[in-house]
Amino acid sequence: MAPSDAPSPRFRRILLKLSGEALMGDGKYGIHPPVLQQIAREVAEVHGMGVQVAVVIGGGNIFRGVAASAGGMDRANADYMGMLATVINALALQDAFEKQGIPTRVQTAIEMSQLAEPYIRRRAMRHLEKGRVVLFAAGTGNPYFTTDTAASLRAMEIHAEVILKATKVDGVYTADPMKDRTATRFKTLSYIDVLKKGLKVMDSTAISMCMDNGLPIVVFDLHGAGNIKRVVLGEEIGTMVGKVRTERAGGRVAARV
Repeated sequence: MAPSDAPSPRFRRILLKLSGEALMGDGKYGIHPPVLQQIAREVAEVHGMGVQVAVVIGGGNIFRGVAASAGGMDRANADYMGMLATVINALALQDAFEKQGIPTRVQTAIEMSQLAEPYIRRRAMRHLEKGRVVLFAAGTGNPYFTTDTAASLRAMEIHAEVILKATKVDGVYTADPMKDRTATRFKTLSYIDVLKKGLKVMDSTAISMCMDNGLPIVVFDLHGAGNIKRVVLGEEIGTMVGKVRTERAGGRVAARV
């Protein structure tokens, strides 16, 4: 548990959404061990503060079902293959977490009892209450649904207070900041703005689910040292997506999440 004089976390139960590509580092595919170690250290830090952590991991560093489908493969088969890739990533993360001394459980939406537990909501919540990190793998277990949707679904099922969407950039921009130098970062966004503007935060199904249930999303740069802790402590980094309330100050109307 965190020392009594330590800063108090804003969020006590979080769901961290990681893309499979985040594990590649500078490579073109696969898993880069130093990235695993960095993520494990960051998670260990917030776990040590008493924060309950669940993780949903993608599989794009190994196999992307949508890309395979575009190449002529049956979409359902391709998506199932992508789900298996997420299990590989979850097992790699579990190994890295446990090397940091974090008790970890992997739960999969597709039963494979020799590798991981089946996803059982009440068991997952009990693990979190006991201080274990829970890794949710295999998406929702259904083709045609992304791991973004899986993250939104699992976050609501376990009563997470926020989704932390880890990316390669420090928030949501008006355009791709890698291609457009004039792109500016949003500090806050409403769910409706994300949907109307077609911003690449999460897919529309995931955003709609969060909107319907009032679940906030923080989009931030995974590779900034200490960023997971900063978000958990409530520092204003990245982009916060949530319900917007209107406040009038100094004669001006300001939107706040």
